[in-house]
Amino acid sequence: MNIDELFEQAEDLVDGLLIQRSPTTIGTELEDETVILDLDAGIYSGLDAVGTRIWQLLERELTVADLCNVLLEEYDVGTEQCRQDLMTFLHDLAAQGLIEVRSGESS
Repeated sequence: MNIDELFEQAEDLVDGLLIQRSPTTIGTELEDETVILDLDAGIYSGLDAVGTRIWQLLERELTVADLCNVLLEEYDVGTEQCRQDLMTFLHDLAAQGLIEVRSGESS
């Protein structure tokens, strides 16, 4: 299943997707921002403060639901807005190969 198909599943299935940083990336924090280098592609990406927080959380594998719950606790944002923004951000990271996304279902 490709990344678009994974993210287009029913909401309860998307919530169970497991997300973590790609092992081919390195990042460094500069104040409230993070710069990420994809070692395979040789491309730099920059993240703002919220993106940096998500990147920190993705140091270990988490579900979409877990990520959303942490962000809801830490930021003044509504559930739907948080979910929409998180899904857009994760999709962008996945499209750039910066994160790995897999189904939480057993193989």
